[in-house]
Amino acid sequence: MSGDIVYDKFHFRHDSKWSGRLGPAEGGGLLLCVACVIEMIESDDIAVVRKSFALSGISGVLKCSPGAMRELLRQDHRVGLRLTASLLVGFCEFRTSHRVFCHPEMFRTVVDSDTLQKVGQVLIQLLAELQGDLSHRFVLDEIHKQLRDQLGGKSFLPTFSFLGSLIEAVPDAAHSLVTQYVPMLDHLCSALLHPDDGLKASVLTVWLRLHEAAQGAAVQALPAVLRDRVCVLLLQTLSNASSPPLIHSCVGLLWVLLKQGEAVSVLMDGPGAQHSAGGSQGGQKPSQNQEQQSPDRCPLPLILKKLLLSGDETLQTASAKCIAAALVHSAGRGSAAFIEADIPEFLFDRLAATGNEVLLWSVYSCLLLLTEDGLFFSQCHSVYGIDSLVRSLKEALRLTTLEVPKQGLLLLTEILERQPSSVHLFSSGAGFAAASEAVAAGVSSSCLLVATQAAAAAAALFRLNHQPRPVQYREMEAVIEAATRRFSELPLPARAHRRSSGSLRRSEASVHASRPEEFLLSALLSFEAACRLAEECASDPLLKENSFTAPSQVGPTEDTLESLSGCLLRCCDSVWIPTVLRMCEGEPNPQVLQNFYAVLSSQFALLPSLTPVFASKLASSGFYRLALEHKGLLCAGNRNPGLNASCSGFLQKLSVCLLSQPDQASGACQQDAEEAEALLLYNLPSLCYRPCDWPALLREAPGPQLCEYKGPRATQYCLLSVLHLAHRHGDRPLSDQTVFSSVAWLLRSVQEQGDCAPPRSVLRSALYLLAAAQDKSPDLDEASLNCVSKAMSSCQNFSSLYFHHPALLFLVWRYPELADKFGSTVLELWLIKAGERTAVQAGSADGRQDPVTDAETEELLSLIKKHPTATLTLLKAVCAGEALLAGRALAALEALLSRPRDYDDDLSARLKSASLQALQRLSVDNVGPGVGQGQQVVPGVDSLPLVLKLLCATQASDLSSSSSFSRMDGVDFKLLYHVSNVAGRLKPADTGTLLPALNYLHCCLSLSPAHCADRAVSMLLSNGGLMGQLQMLLSSTSTSSSSLASSAHPPSALLCCGHLLLSSLITLQRLHPAQVPQSVSWNLEAAVQQLLLQKRNTDDLLLASRLRMLQALLDADFLSAVVCVSSGPGLVGPKPLGAQDGALYPLGSRGAQCLSAAISGLLLQRHELLLNASVNCLGSLLAFLQRKSPCTARYVSCQPWSRFLLRCLLDSGESCLLHPVTLRVIALLLKHGSTAVPLEPDVLGVIEAAERRGLKQLSSDAAQALGLLLSQVLSGAMHPPPTDEHRQRVRIVLEALQASARSPNPTSNILRVGDVFLCVSDFVLK
Repeated sequence: MSGDIVYDKFHFRHDSKWSGRLGPAEGGGLLLCVACVIEMIESDDIAVVRKSFALSGISGVLKCSPGAMRELLRQDHRVGLRLTASLLVGFCEFRTSHRVFCHPEMFRTVVDSDTLQKVGQVLIQLLAELQGDLSHRFVLDEIHKQLRDQLGGKSFLPTFSFLGSLIEAVPDAAHSLVTQYVPMLDHLCSALLHPDDGLKASVLTVWLRLHEAAQGAAVQALPAVLRDRVCVLLLQTLSNASSPPLIHSCVGLLWVLLKQGEAVSVLMDGPGAQHSAGGSQGGQKPSQNQEQQSPDRCPLPLILKKLLLSGDETLQTASAKCIAAALVHSAGRGSAAFIEADIPEFLFDRLAATGNEVLLWSVYSCLLLLTEDGLFFSQCHSVYGIDSLVRSLKEALRLTTLEVPKQGLLLLTEILERQPSSVHLFSSGAGFAAASEAVAAGVSSSCLLVATQAAAAAAALFRLNHQPRPVQYREMEAVIEAATRRFSELPLPARAHRRSSGSLRRSEASVHASRPEEFLLSALLSFEAACRLAEECASDPLLKENSFTAPSQVGPTEDTLESLSGCLLRCCDSVWIPTVLRMCEGEPNPQVLQNFYAVLSSQFALLPSLTPVFASKLASSGFYRLALEHKGLLCAGNRNPGLNASCSGFLQKLSVCLLSQPDQASGACQQDAEEAEALLLYNLPSLCYRPCDWPALLREAPGPQLCEYKGPRATQYCLLSVLHLAHRHGDRPLSDQTVFSSVAWLLRSVQEQGDCAPPRSVLRSALYLLAAAQDKSPDLDEASLNCVSKAMSSCQNFSSLYFHHPALLFLVWRYPELADKFGSTVLELWLIKAGERTAVQAGSADGRQDPVTDAETEELLSLIKKHPTATLTLLKAVCAGEALLAGRALAALEALLSRPRDYDDDLSARLKSASLQALQRLSVDNVGPGVGQGQQVVPGVDSLPLVLKLLCATQASDLSSSSSFSRMDGVDFKLLYHVSNVAGRLKPADTGTLLPALNYLHCCLSLSPAHCADRAVSMLLSNGGLMGQLQMLLSSTSTSSSSLASSAHPPSALLCCGHLLLSSLITLQRLHPAQVPQSVSWNLEAAVQQLLLQKRNTDDLLLASRLRMLQALLDADFLSAVVCVSSGPGLVGPKPLGAQDGALYPLGSRGAQCLSAAISGLLLQRHELLLNASVNCLGSLLAFLQRKSPCTARYVSCQPWSRFLLRCLLDSGESCLLHPVTLRVIALLLKHGSTAVPLEPDVLGVIEAAERRGLKQLSSDAAQALGLLLSQVLSGAMHPPPTDEHRQRVRIVLEALQASARSPNPTSNILRVGDVFLCVSDFVLK
C-alpha cells in the first residue's frame, strides 16, 4: 500500500461503504477503509510499524478533515464502537474477554510507548470526533472495570494519563464521570495513596482536568463527601510530596480548589478534621485506614509557607496565588490562620528577593488581602515588611508591566492608611526617605494609573503619625515637586480631544478623560494632606523647630517647615492652580473642585508672611467670580453640599485674610472686619446664584432685617461684601452700570421698607461700589440720591464709612447735595490718609508731615480741576485745621500751584484774598499788642506759618507776578502790610513763622513796580519791629560761633532771607529815597572773613545771599541809610588811614584784596546761584574800585590769582569753558584792563569752543556773555590789541551771535530752593 490506509489482503472482502477518500476540500485526500483499520489493529500478524502508520494516517485525517470520519461511521454505530474498543485495548490488559468483538490479547505484544501514545491520541481524537455519549461511556465503563478489578499499580499510569486527556478533549465525559461514575472517582482518590509519585501526579492531573472542564461546571455535581476527601488527600499528598512534578500538580489542583468557597473551609481545617472522608464501599477500608493514620501536622498555611521557602519562583508564585484564593473565600478566619503562621513575613521576604513580575503581583495581592485583618498590624507585620515593600516597589517601577507597581502602591497605600497611629511605621528618617523616593518615582510614572495610585500613597504618607524624628521635610518636598511636574503634564480635557479628533469614540474619550481626572483628584488629596501636615507641624514647637536635625544638615539645605510651606505655596501658585483651572474648563468636576478649593483654603495657614500677597493675587485673578460661579452652577438646589462647603470655606478664608490686612485704603476697623466675617460665615453657603442672577437678588425686597448677619437681607448684604472685596482687587464680575443701579436700588429698598440701616461694613461696601462704578453710570435720580445721603448720614461719624480711594472723592463732589454735607470731611480724610500712607511707605513712624504721593496728588488735582471750589476747602484746612491736616492741605495747594492751570486763571487771586482774610483774623485773634516786644498771646500759632508759606507758593506760581503788583493799593499791599506786622511782632525764636514772612516780604519788594516800590519800601522801613528782627539776624552772623550756642544760631534759610530782604531794601531805598527811622548795623570785616575762611562750613545759598547783600552795598558805595557798615583793622589798617584806604573806606585796599580772593575761590564752586552771585559781586567790586581808586581796580584785576582763576576755569572742560560765568569773568577782567587774559590761547580758545559746539546750541545766558566778551575785545580792552585778522574773526562770530539771538522762554519770577523763595532777577548775570 502507498499512502492510503487500506490493507489489500483484507480490503477485497469489505463493503465499499466503509471506504472513502478523506482529506482537504481541495482534493487529494487519502483512501481510508474503516474495516481494514479495525482488522489491522486487531490482527497479531500485522507489524507494529504498519499499525503505527495506519494510526498516523487516521490522526491526520481527523485533524485535516473534521467530521469526515464521523459521517463514515454514522452508517452503523457498532462499527464505531468496534473501532473504539480496538483502540482502547492498547491501554488496557484484560484478564478475560467481555465483548463478542473485543479480543483482549490483540495488543499484548505492543510494547512501544510511542505507539501506545499514538493509539491513545487517535482514540481521544476519535471520541472528540464522534461527540456521542455512547462512545465515551463505553470507554469510561471499560476504564472503570479495569480500576475495579485491579486495585492499584503503576501500570495504571497510561490509563490515568489517557483519562485526563479525555476529560480535556471531551467536556461531556467530565459531566458523565461526575454524575454516573462516582465509584470510579473514589478509585481515583484511592490511587493518591499509591507510593509512586508519577502515578499520583497523573491522578491529580485527572482531578485538575475534571475541575477545569466546562469552566468548573461539571464539579458542581460532585458529591460533597468526595470533594472533601479529595481536599484531604491533596493536602496529605502535597505535604509529603518530594518530586517537582508531583508538587506542581498538587499546587495546580490546590489553586483550582481554593477558588471554590466550599472547598476552602475543608482545606483550611486540615486532613485530621475529615474523619469521614472515605467512602462507604467495603473495598476501600484499607484506604480509609491509611488516610486516618495521617496526623494533622500539615495545615494549609504551613504547607504554603513551605512552598514560599522553596527556591522555585513558579512554586512561590503558585503558593501566593493559593494564599490569595484562600483569603478571598475564607474571610477573617482564614486571614488569622495565615497571620498566625507568619505568612506575611515570608511574603515580605519574597518581595525583597525577587524581581519576577508575576510573583511580585501575586505577593502584593496576598498582602493586600491580609491587611484587611487588624491582626496584621497588631502583630507588627507591617513594620517588619515596610522596608522590603519599599525596595520591591523601586524595582517594580522599572518593570514594563505597569499593573505590578500599581498593585504594590495600592498595598503601600493600604498599609499607610490602616497602620495604627500608636505604632510608628518608620523607625528612622532613612526608611521614610526611601518610601518618599518610591512614591515620588511612582508619581512620575508615565502611566496615569500608576501615578494616580502613587498620589494616593502620598496622601497616606503625609500623616503626622508616619513622620520620623526629625521630620524629613525635604523628602516631602521632593514628592510634592514630582507631583507638580507630573501635574503640569496632564493632557487636555476630553472635550479638547473631541474637538481635535472627531473619530474618537465616546467610550474611548470617556476613559481617556477619566484617567487624568482621577489623577487630578488623587493628587489634590495628597497636596491637601501635605498642607494639613504642615499646619499640624506648625502647631507643635518641636516639629516646627525640628530640633533633632543632624548638625551636618544645617545650612541652606536643612529640613525646615518653612521650606516645605514655601514649596507648597509656590507650587500651588505656579502650577496647580493653572492646571486645575485648565482641566475644569467647560464641564467642571464637582469632586475635583471640592478638593481644589480645600487646597486653596489650606494655603492661608502655611506662611503668614506671604499669605496677604497670595490672597491679593487670588482676588485680583478673579477667584471671587470663579468660586461664586461654581457655587451657582453646581450647588444650587442643595446639590453637591461638599463642594458648597469647600467653596464657602475658601471664600471665607480669602475674605478674612483680605479684611485683616492693615490696609489704609479700606478704612475698616477691627470691629468692621469681625462684623463682615460673621456676615460671610452665616450667609456664604446660601449664596448659590449665578452672576446673571445677582442683579435680581440685589433688587429683591425679601422683608425686614432683624439681625445684622441673619435674616432675609443677609444674603444680599453678603453679596455686597463679596462684590466689594472683588472690586477692590480689580475683579469685576458685573458691569459698572449694573452694579451702580443695583446697589442704589438696594439702599432705596431698605429705606422704603423701614428696615434698620445696614451694618457699617455693608454700608461701606455699598458706598465703595457706588464710587467705583460711577464713571460709566448715569447720575442718581433725586430719590436715590436722598437715600444714599441718608445712608451716609446714618453713621454718627462719617470717618467710620470712609475708605481711601479717589472714587469716593469724585462721588461726593459729583453731587452738590453730598458735597455740602460731606465734601470738606472727605477731603480732610483724604489728606490725612494720604499722609499716613506716605509715612508708612517711607518707613517713618514719627508722624511728620509728609507730602502726598504723586498718584494721589494727581487725583486731587483732577478733582480740583472738575470742582474748583474744593480749593477753598483746602485753604480752610490750612487756616483752621489741625497741624497735621493743615500741613497736608498746604502740600496739596503747593502742588496745585506748581502746575499749569489753564482751567482756572483766577486761582491765585482767590487764594490771596482768602489768605488776607485769614491773616486779618489771625492778627486779631492770636497776636498781642506788644509791637516790637516779641510778645505773643498764643505760644504756637500753627496755621500762621502755613498761611505765609501758601502766600509764598502763590507768588511763585504766577508767571507774571510783577504785573499783579501794579495794584499795590489792593490785596497785595494789604498782604504786605499784614505780613510785615506779623514779622515785626514775632519772637526771634519763632523761625518757622519768620522764615516764610521774610520770604514773602523779599519777593514782594523785589517784584514791586517802580510806581509802587516807594510805598512798599517806606512801609517796611518804618516797621521798627521788622528792622529789629533784621538787626538780630545780622548780629548773629557777626558774632563769633564760639560765643553763641549752636541752638542760638538762626537757620541758614532764615539768614538767607534776611540778607536778601536787606539787599532789596538797600537797592530800592537808593532808587526811591525814603526815610529810615531805624538803621541796621553790619560788620563788614566779619562778613569778608566769613566769605574768605568759613565758606567750607557755610551753606551755598547763604554764601550767595551774603554776596548779594555785598553787591547791593558796593553798588551804593557803602553809603546806605538802611545798613550802617562798620569796618575793622583787618580791612583798612591802623589809623590814621592812608589816602587809598580812606578812598575805599570801609573796605580798604586790604579788604578789597581779601574780598577779591574770596570771590575768586567761590567762582570755582559748582552751585549755579553761588556762581552768578559771585560774578555779579565781582563786577560790583571792580566797579566800586574803579570809581574810588582806579589803580586799585587795575591792580586787583591784574593779580596772579586772577590768572590762576582763569586757568582753572578754562582747563575744566568745554562745558566750563563756555559757561556764562566763565565768559562773564573774562569780560570783567578785560573791561578793567587786566593783563591776565591773553588773546591767545584764552580768548581764541573760547571762540573755537563756541564754533565747535555751534552758536545756536548755546544757552541765551552763554550767548549774551559771549557777546559781551567779544565786544570787549573789539573795544580795544585787550593788551596787546588783537591783529586785524583776529578782529575780523571776532567780528564774524559776534555778527553770527546777533543773528541767532532768541528771546528767552518765559519762566516764573520766583525760584524755590528748599525753604527759600528767591527772586530770579537778583541772581541774573549783570
